[in-house]
Amino acid sequence: MSDFAGVRGEQGLREVAERIGAHVLRTPTVSWPAPSDASGECFVKLELLQRTGSFKPRGAINTIMQILAEHEGPGPHPGVTAFSAGNHAIATAYAAARLGTTAKVVMPRTANPVRVERVRALGAELVFGDTISDLYALVEQIRQEEGRVLVHPFEGPRTVEGCATAGLELSDDVPGLDAVIVPVGGGGLISGIAAAIHHCQPDCKVYGVEPQGADGMQQSLRAGQALPQIEVDTIADSLGAPMHAPFTFSVIQQYVHRVVSVSDDELRQGMRILFNDMKLAAEPACAAALAALRGPLAEELSGRRVALIACGSNIDFETYQRHMLQQ
Repeated sequence: MSDFAGVRGEQGLREVAERIGAHVLRTPTVSWPAPSDASGECFVKLELLQRTGSFKPRGAINTIMQILAEHEGPGPHPGVTAFSAGNHAIATAYAAARLGTTAKVVMPRTANPVRVERVRALGAELVFGDTISDLYALVEQIRQEEGRVLVHPFEGPRTVEGCATAGLELSDDVPGLDAVIVPVGGGGLISGIAAAIHHCQPDCKVYGVEPQGADGMQQSLRAGQALPQIEVDTIADSLGAPMHAPFTFSVIQQYVHRVVSVSDDELRQGMRILFNDMKLAAEPACAAALAALRGPLAEELSGRRVALIACGSNIDFETYQRHMLQQ
């Protein structure tokens, strides 16, 4: 059993990993020469190699598998719905197709066209809205009119436990860690990884990192509650969650040591280092953990055994090139 209501302990999380294992990749963790002479040992969990290009299928697969298992009505399940500008939309479309159901995904009209086409290519039906309020209203309308079940981008035990499987893999691959640094958007990834690390390596600290223009989790932590609305202004669109939610926030409160911020310029520099040193073409969010290790956490984690989560990389060539050329 877990010491946090709603999140299972190590054995329960390993059962989740076994259940979703046929549908997700066990991504590698690689050793990497530390980004500075004083940074100790560094490891990178390569979730950007995950199916669909981000960690998101872990939570989506786990959620949809359980939704389908609980279906009791006559006929096939009416399917699922989701709202997202990118990675979660792609992952939900993939998970639905993989598990034999349908997805109707709500995206903003401003979403990157490459991401929109990936969702469409995976067989999902698309609906577009102009504002965050539009997305919520459209999803609720779809739920009421079609009976589809919401696959939330970051909230709830099914999503968190799916994300936790990445933490289990990391813990198994690299024992004796001092710290893990995880990018923070809505909080699903860090809450899952933090729960897994808490059970498997309880002496290891988990740090979150947000863009300075999307530091909503730090605002929520200072307020002592998940804030329902966050202002977002960052190049790391995958970390630009417009709100936070109670379940993931509570897990983060209990299991995450600290959350720090990095600038957009620090994210771009992290992208350059990942390309030059590891030959990884990373989106801004994927460079966040490295940016934190080189910046606000450099002194605190100097000489430590640290793992970075490279969370995903769904970025088109033109956008990537624009970031790389900007000084």
